[in-house]
Amino acid sequence: MPRRGARAAILAACLGLALGGCSQVPAGRMAAPPPASPATSASPTPSVATPSPTVTHIGDATAAPRWLGTRVLPKGPDGSVAARATPPELRGRSIITVDDLPPPADGRFHATVEAVPAAVLARSSWTKACPVAATDLRYLTVGFRGFDGRAHTGELLVNAKVADDLVTVFRKLFAANFPIERMRISSAAELNGPPTGDGNTTEAFACRPVRGQKSWSQHAYGLAVDVNPFQNPYHKGKVVLPELATAYLDRGSAWPGIMRPDSPAVRAFASVGWQWGGDYRSLKDFMHFSLTGG
Repeated sequence: MPRRGARAAILAACLGLALGGCSQVPAGRMAAPPPASPATSASPTPSVATPSPTVTHIGDATAAPRWLGTRVLPKGPDGSVAARATPPELRGRSIITVDDLPPPADGRFHATVEAVPAAVLARSSWTKACPVAATDLRYLTVGFRGFDGRAHTGELLVNAKVADDLVTVFRKLFAANFPIERMRISSAAELNGPPTGDGNTTEAFACRPVRGQKSWSQHAYGLAVDVNPFQNPYHKGKVVLPELATAYLDRGSAWPGIMRPDSPAVRAFASVGWQWGGDYRSLKDFMHFSLTGG
């Protein structure tokens, strides 16, 4: 066994490697690259490293503003958070992806489907009170193309019966070079945390009710996916979510990542029988796709 001084040096070197070699917001650990085919081994955990401060542009993409995700929006007298003007830095949002999981070494699309590892379930929003059993969920890793044009690896928690269909969807999005900023699993604390109005995480499972209702959302069953929420906000009356995404209510803009009836994402989800929230009549949920249309 190494002496105390040697062990300290090894620990310092490993810490430096973890901070420099992995990449966006919540705490986690450095992970080994995911396999290129379905696996049953332990799954990687998102990391916390941030991009090098010297990397400010990759193609048309730029580094995230330093304040992103940190400025909590005030609540009104009724406890609600009002929609606000989109900050100039987030108009035409095209942010460099910070890797939560190791990107594919060959730059190609890869996917894995497996039973949900205990460590992944523990950092998700799942509890025994959720309307779906943990055994009925699957842990997916899928390739996606960032706004920086590079290949990245994302993770999703989904219902077992739609896992293969969602791999097909994201394979098509990758082939179409449809940009996605970030794809990872959120914890209950993140889902219920104070709003900053600027989030843009593509994800599936979220153990929560339908907005403004008591019935379970299709996300709580792992049967819905939200893609690029900031570019594709939820809109009903004066409510806009994320709250700072008001500039994106203009659906005629040429900004990247926006869902339209003829966009690759809408077509890809339709190819497996999923419906789009942009077609709702009483409200618009441009980010939202679901198996049941709910």
